[in-house]
Amino acid sequence: MSGPLHRSLQEEQISGGPTPAARSQGASLVDAQGRPRHVRMAIVGSGFSGLCMAIKLREAGIHDFVILERGHAVGGTWRDNTYPGCECDVPSHLYSFSFEPETEWPRPYAGHADIRAYIERVTDKYELRDKVRFGANLSRAVFDEAQNIWRLETSAGPLTADLVALGTGGLSNAAIPELPGLERFEGASFHSSQWDHSYDFHGKRVAVVGTGASTIQFLPKIAPKAAQLTLFQRTPAWVLPKRNKPFSAWQKWMFRNVPFVRAAYRSQIFLAHEAYGMAFRRPQVMNAVKRMGVGHIEHYIKDPALQKLLTPSYTPGCKRILLSNDYYPALARDNVSVTGSGIREVRAHSIVTADGVEHEVDVIVFGTGFDVQRKVTRETYVGRGGITLEESWGSTPRAYLGTLLAGFPNLFMLVGPNSGLGHNSIIYIIEGAVRQTMMAIQHMDAVGAKALEVKVEAEARYNERVQQKLASTVWATGCSSYYRNEEGKVTAIWPGSAASYQRATRELRVDDLKLG
Repeated sequence: MSGPLHRSLQEEQISGGPTPAARSQGASLVDAQGRPRHVRMAIVGSGFSGLCMAIKLREAGIHDFVILERGHAVGGTWRDNTYPGCECDVPSHLYSFSFEPETEWPRPYAGHADIRAYIERVTDKYELRDKVRFGANLSRAVFDEAQNIWRLETSAGPLTADLVALGTGGLSNAAIPELPGLERFEGASFHSSQWDHSYDFHGKRVAVVGTGASTIQFLPKIAPKAAQLTLFQRTPAWVLPKRNKPFSAWQKWMFRNVPFVRAAYRSQIFLAHEAYGMAFRRPQVMNAVKRMGVGHIEHYIKDPALQKLLTPSYTPGCKRILLSNDYYPALARDNVSVTGSGIREVRAHSIVTADGVEHEVDVIVFGTGFDVQRKVTRETYVGRGGITLEESWGSTPRAYLGTLLAGFPNLFMLVGPNSGLGHNSIIYIIEGAVRQTMMAIQHMDAVGAKALEVKVEAEARYNERVQQKLASTVWATGCSSYYRNEEGKVTAIWPGSAASYQRATRELRVDDLKLG
């Protein structure tokens, strides 16, 4: 993938800011008379899920919608995450819409700029840019029971909508730990999703906090520049080799010119990942993955003490399995050290660990991931009876097929509770959720309903079945991960295959719905 757009995105990544073309505000939130606009649907977020929802609305002949985007450009997590080494750990050919395949992926696992370019291309092809209102952060959404509409407050002004679709995703709100004394630190500090591209790591004493997926990718890029890099590890990750040899010219020619070959390749890797996913539902099978992970460590790390420190004690898959060929070589460098002792406090120019050791540092980089359990600001959404999503959920997020919520009519989540995947592409989940949403909208129109939600008892039955299925999976084996809530219940992961979610969302079970 190449061309002016790809180059402009690379320039944006280096500068850390939007290109001039991306600074416009986009769609208006007022009508011709200057009054707050009313739309058929308001879509929150312009990542993969928000764009998919918009495309399917247009295909169905529904053009009265707006995409509310708090940022300066489309792309969601692929707009925000620009750290060095940022790339996908799902095969590129699975990480694109089924109805809009990409033929020009440069290698099996695409980098940040390639995925951004794909998203921008899709936005332009389906003429969605004029539907996006940039700089519109949603602060309040209240369901008006008398009129069966949602009243929305955004940083760009108010509007109303018959329907609301949440395309906010799980990797949108950075999780930064509350370290004692962090406010006193006088050096630079930033999260991987808020990367400071102006910071020069050369000759600096660098602290990397956390072993999330971003750490595994950016640490090898900054380690050679640092005078000293210290990784503050709470829990090690299982890291497997990443086979990412660039596609050859003839392979890309075949993908571009022989659709059957591209489709067959996509089907092959999809089925391979579905087979791999079976191991997540049978923890004992993960022993083979464990042997592979241990072998990967021992191949690069020769110090027995460091080997032990980097070897997880939990079953592979309980936390996200990561892919990298250069993470362990980076940790074996002479200027890199790893500590497994917890952080006791942060001082003006140092970090003190629980063992009493003081580490002098110039910069702190957080690779601590995202608050997946609170990917939606729950106080923002107010449903029937003035009940907020926070009050409705408590500590346990739940939804029907990850999409419909009891007590919140006409609100659709596109990557909701128990709809994440640990083994395959989230695009399959997004397309299933959007399909379910479109069937719900079409059913409303067919029967003349103004409001639609899932029945309380149907939502409860569904989530009970989901938890029963999850009880025997690797995600319930006891480790602490973003898949689980504060009480240890798995609330982020779909218990089955990607194909099973597709099947579950091909039918609208109208008996489970409440119409108004």
